[in-house]
Amino acid sequence: MFTEIKNWILAETPNWIALNKPAGISVEKQRGVNDTLEDQVEAYLSSQKRSFFLGIVHRLDRPTSGLVLMAKKKAALRDLNQQFAERSIQKTYLALVQGAPSPEQAELQHYLVKDQAQKKALVFDAPGPERNLAHLAYRLVKTQGEQSLLEIELHTGRYHQIRAQLGAIGCPIIGDHWYGSTQDFAENAIALHAWKLKFKDPGSGNEVELVAEWPWS
Repeated sequence: MFTEIKNWILAETPNWIALNKPAGISVEKQRGVNDTLEDQVEAYLSSQKRSFFLGIVHRLDRPTSGLVLMAKKKAALRDLNQQFAERSIQKTYLALVQGAPSPEQAELQHYLVKDQAQKKALVFDAPGPERNLAHLAYRLVKTQGEQSLLEIELHTGRYHQIRAQLGAIGCPIIGDHWYGSTQDFAENAIALHAWKLKFKDPGSGNEVELVAEWPWS
């Protein structure tokens, strides 16, 4: 069941493990499901030692592919969580969207509310009750036909943030029908990929930059 996990490992140290998650699987354990990324990493680690620790540092939506970082020690989890809380970790994504944004490079700032009933983020231009600031920067990489490839630097980590903000400016991610896409993508996937992650190693303090190559041609 878990034979593919070794192909997804991008880097591993005694403190953490980084994986290139395929689209279509969940990061975190769920009731009644046994093939999440967390399940698979646990099976991989248990094949090496009887006792181990695994902590999820951050998450990706199920239809999103790309870099996921998990901690193998409690101290490493605390350190990495603090880096995320302080927004010192640099997160870069690639997204294939409908249309082309104008201008070609800009920062987006919206206020998001997580709608529990609809399981989506509602986007507002102004602050208000229960609205959380969402901030990202995008750069147009190329346009081909009616689609554009964007490089996105994420400054906050809100629920469905990239999906909701790009949909709000009329450039929904291909395959993301929740946020306005009228074009299909791969099964159980949208054209959003967690591409790069830059952080300080909890053990050495050295800067680490990881890259998960864009999986779509």
